[in-house]
Amino acid sequence: MLHRSFTEMIPSLQVAIGPVILISGVGMLLLVMTNRFGRVVDRLRQLASASATVPADRLDSLREQAEIFLRRAHLLRWCIGLAAAAAWLAGLLVIGLFVGSLFGVTQVTFIVLLFVGSILCLLSSMGGFIFDIQLSLKALKLELAQSKLH
Repeated sequence: MLHRSFTEMIPSLQVAIGPVILISGVGMLLLVMTNRFGRVVDRLRQLASASATVPADRLDSLREQAEIFLRRAHLLRWCIGLAAAAAWLAGLLVIGLFVGSLFGVTQVTFIVLLFVGSILCLLSSMGGFIFDIQLSLKALKLELAQSKLH
């Protein structure tokens, strides 16, 4: 059994708290991404409904838009998964840092791999998110081309 005073545990807690900030930031990113995902799904449903009543000359445009939205939904699913993996790895990092500091055992390679893995997942998620924004502009251009604004 461990017999450490609270003041002896403070450095362990300080070391482990850093990645918690990463988890909080990723949580906000997940909120934004899931909101975008929901909007994409809603828009796909609108396009599916509209396809039943749209004139034949606009059907190809709707299909093209639907393909882009479906691609965005798949992309956002991957981005959300990568962001969740980043948070999960950061959580393991917190546990590893705290337990390692508490017991005086440090597995530097394990800690580095968790940190690098978390950041790589986060960066990949952000890259996909930026690509999603590019795809949303492509879908918007298609929609505007069929409107009276173009």
